[in-house]
Amino acid sequence: MRSSITIFGLLAVAFVFSQCTVSKQIKEAKAFGDCKYAITSIDSIYLAGTDVRELRNIKSIKDFDPTKYPALGLALMRKKVPLDLRVNLDINNPTKQLAAINQLEYIVLLSNREIFKGILNRRIEVYPGTGSTKVPVQLSTNAYDLLMNDETRDSFITMVQSLSGKSDTAPSRLTVKIKPTLAVGDRQVNYPGYITFEQEITSNMILGR
Repeated sequence: MRSSITIFGLLAVAFVFSQCTVSKQIKEAKAFGDCKYAITSIDSIYLAGTDVRELRNIKSIKDFDPTKYPALGLALMRKKVPLDLRVNLDINNPTKQLAAINQLEYIVLLSNREIFKGILNRRIEVYPGTGSTKVPVQLSTNAYDLLMNDETRDSFITMVQSLSGKSDTAPSRLTVKIKPTLAVGDRQVNYPGYITFEQEITSNMILGR
């Protein structure tokens, strides 16, 4: 009888602990949704393996000279133009609660067209009252369609100019959508909807220019 009571007691404690853990994670995810987000810097930028700083003088699709940029010319022929870069996302927590998630889904739009999409599979914690937390995110995409599409070509080339560090170019505006995920027991639960913010990309944000 005593053994049965002990087992029941342990199960009850485990259940209460589990419920408290779930409640804590929900509060942390909600605080994450109340955070402020900004891309503060960008580095390690390559278009078809070419350091984007070498592309400062490109103003139109005609300037992608395969004799001057052979790797880029070959990539266009193959219809695979990889754009790789790292953005440094600053997250500021204005609440009094720890903001934390286990995974982060992101979508980045240029001229209302998806340019990057992926998942950052790591736990992120942002403590209140400690300034911003920097989260580096590696972004990759095939930019071929962006270059070939009449609706996105000019915006994309303007963005390349900004990423190259060219100081006299107009800033590019990106729409960033993020969706946090928290772990509830052995399940992944997505934050309802996306957290959306807009960000201007300027030459001043480029590191190592």
